[in-house]
Amino acid sequence: MSVSLNYLIGLVLVTGGVTIALRAFPFAVFGAGGRPPAFIGYLGKVLAPGAIAMLVVFCFCSYFKDRPFAESWALPEAVAGITVVLLQLWRRNPLLSIMVGTVIYMLMIQH
Repeated sequence: MSVSLNYLIGLVLVTGGVTIALRAFPFAVFGAGGRPPAFIGYLGKVLAPGAIAMLVVFCFCSYFKDRPFAESWALPEAVAGITVVLLQLWRRNPLLSIMVGTVIYMLMIQH
C-alpha cells in the first residue's frame, strides 16, 4: 500500500493543528491564570475513577459475553481485576492500577 507524500504532510498538519487547538482551548475559555469553574474541578476529580470503573465493567462484560459464567471464570482474570480495583481505591493512580493489573494477569497466564 503506497501513501502519497501530500497525504502524509496533510495528516501531520491536521493532527498538529488539532493538538494545538485542544491545548489552547482551556486558556481561551478560562483565561491564562483564571480559576476554572467548580464543575470543571469536580470533573477532574471524578473522571479518572469513573474511567477505571467503566474499563473494569467493560472488560468483564466483554469477557463473559459469549461464555457461561460457571465455565469461564478463571483465577487470573479475577485476581487482576480485583487488583486494579483495589489499587485504584488505595493509590488513586489509573496508570499504576492498569499497569500492575496487566502485569499480574500476564504473569498468571504464563504456562
